[in-house]
Amino acid sequence: MSEPEESDATHWVDDHAGPVVRPYAVTRGRARPATGKFDLISLVSTTRAVSTRDYGLGPEHLSIVALCHRILSVAEVAAHVDLPLGTVRVLLGDLLERQLVRVIEPRPVPVLTDDSIFEQVINGLRAL
Repeated sequence: MSEPEESDATHWVDDHAGPVVRPYAVTRGRARPATGKFDLISLVSTTRAVSTRDYGLGPEHLSIVALCHRILSVAEVAAHVDLPLGTVRVLLGDLLERQLVRVIEPRPVPVLTDDSIFEQVINGLRAL
């Protein structure tokens, strides 16, 4: 006896989460944020509450705004909302554009191009 085939309707339903929504549906097919870069360790915080003027936001946007009342990194936000990092970056770009969040980018690592610093360290160690 052969196993019954899954119908198309049950194929897209997760027992615990309900209907499965593809990430490109959440971002309306966008792969890059409208604004912002969003490094993994960039810090995100909410700047204001969502108002009735903020139309067009999805439930994922609202979840991010609610989460970021305390400062979280982009990686933490993605983990909490259980979405891929690329999707979260697009959603954060939407929120940044509407000034609902602010993002603190990590400071760039200074590039040491001058070898004289290393020479001074070596000379200092030799002097010990």
